[in-house]
Amino acid sequence: MIPSAQVAKFQSALPFWLSLLLIPLIWIVAGLGSWWVLLIPLTTWYLFALLDAVTGLNLDNADLDTTEDDLLWYRAITMIWPALQFLTLYGLIYYVTHTDHLSTGATIGLFFGVGIVTGTIGINYSHELMHQKNNRERWLGDILLSMVLYSHFRTEHLHGHHVYVGTPRDPVTARYNEGFHRYFPRVLWQVPLSVFRLEKARLARKGLPWTDLSNPFFRYWALQAAMLLLALIIGGWTGLFLFLWQAYIAIWQLELVNYVEHYGLTRKHLGEGKYEHVKPHHSWNAAHRATNWLLINLQRHSDHHYKPDRRFPLLQNYTEEDAPQLPYGYPLMGVAAMIPPLWKKVMNPRVRKWRAMYYPEITDWHPYNKAKTPMPR
Repeated sequence: MIPSAQVAKFQSALPFWLSLLLIPLIWIVAGLGSWWVLLIPLTTWYLFALLDAVTGLNLDNADLDTTEDDLLWYRAITMIWPALQFLTLYGLIYYVTHTDHLSTGATIGLFFGVGIVTGTIGINYSHELMHQKNNRERWLGDILLSMVLYSHFRTEHLHGHHVYVGTPRDPVTARYNEGFHRYFPRVLWQVPLSVFRLEKARLARKGLPWTDLSNPFFRYWALQAAMLLLALIIGGWTGLFLFLWQAYIAIWQLELVNYVEHYGLTRKHLGEGKYEHVKPHHSWNAAHRATNWLLINLQRHSDHHYKPDRRFPLLQNYTEEDAPQLPYGYPLMGVAAMIPPLWKKVMNPRVRKWRAMYYPEITDWHPYNKAKTPMPR
């Protein structure tokens, strides 16, 4: 166990600040143009995968009695990122629409890289912020999500995914043998509908219609409209297109991670719409050190679902005895997910092993495979 005094030191938090280096890198490649724009995806996907091979696994856990004050240098990362992302995103929209050294292909490639960053880092940081109890951090999370037009993720994640993960009511729990190319379009239409029903039901319990201004959808729509309008004002129709393009790439990155995190893992149906409680073995765990620096311990997902209110430095790692383990970090697993035959070759045997380990009494998995078990009450 890492003692609180060690956790609190700046040098302990410093590796998690690596993501901030992507900001100057984006500006450098924007100035260079040409094929240099490919440095952003190469850095986020492959450099950190290479660093994983060098740095290995991090199996150490921080002392859970570490205080909020001790986590200052970790909290600061997510607090300053929204402003940095905002200035970079709109600054680049202005820059590329007022310069002539970037070809059309280089511009599209550049904003592909921007989407990698706003998705891999921005949405991930919004995820950390939305789980906090204070309104300032939650608002920062909302601002980050509005920059990728995915504001409803807050409602979906907090009130949908965490409640219904591993059941047929959770759209983002990837089903066994479901390839990503089927999964992605499914969640794009199922998630917004699911979220809207959640908010409508929440208001109905208070005796209010869905049109009541307390419905967060009005805040979501207003923030997103402001972001779209700003892109149009700064960069015209080209700027608006580039904004939409990076948002799409960011959403793809998010759902690629969602796909990896729970693929094939289901909670046992206990009868009459009741399901077992969420446990660490209902999420894939990954202890790869470097990608956990980049993703602020998101790969310790088993503990995140078990204890959602823990800040990222305190998320605990689980061994193979307590949670299923991914063979590689998220970047490489994301690449594998884009190639369904490869993904199934790697992951399906692991899912079958998981089933035999935790649920030997279940002999018919077909209802779980097709999300045909009863809806949770």
